[in-house]
Amino acid sequence: MDEIKSPQSKWHGAREFVKFIFMVVAIVVVVRVFIAQPFVVSGTSMVPTFQDKNYLIVDELTYDFKKPSRGDVIVFHPPVDMSTYYIKRVIGLPGDTVTIKNSVITITNVSHPDGLVLTEEYITKDTPDDNFSVTVPPNQYFVMGDNRPASFDSRRWGLLPAKNITGRVLFRLFPVNEISVFPGEHSKY
Repeated sequence: MDEIKSPQSKWHGAREFVKFIFMVVAIVVVVRVFIAQPFVVSGTSMVPTFQDKNYLIVDELTYDFKKPSRGDVIVFHPPVDMSTYYIKRVIGLPGDTVTIKNSVITITNVSHPDGLVLTEEYITKDTPDDNFSVTVPPNQYFVMGDNRPASFDSRRWGLLPAKNITGRVLFRLFPVNEISVFPGEHSKY
């Protein structure tokens, strides 16, 4: 018995395909706008953790539910140029006093009244002789690049307002041999 298809069934399949494409585009747009965003590292301020041209996916949702932690690697708009993005590591949290002396960073706060010296295994070059101290007020953060001599960060332009934070680095997708989840995260403080 031969089957005959009506012209209506051809259009039905096309409509289903268009609906499917529309749903895929809608999901991609929602994810891209509200959940995650791709970034390409430009520069050397985070060497050796991130190299120039690393391709990253940044989680834009987590900080809607929790605050950044010391050691998180974040992407943000620096207060000196809101049209660009920077990538740095969170060093000082609200309420911390960050002291840098002879390349050693000490955090003083309620939990560490005598000071917590940061162990930064990811640092390969000493911090330039930036001997200073700053107390981080509410809703602000002190951030630094891992390549301290080449990083334009909170030591130069000041504290980072929380509202400028885009998100934290979730994935490194390129280079392929360095694919990782939460690359560069350091929580041994």
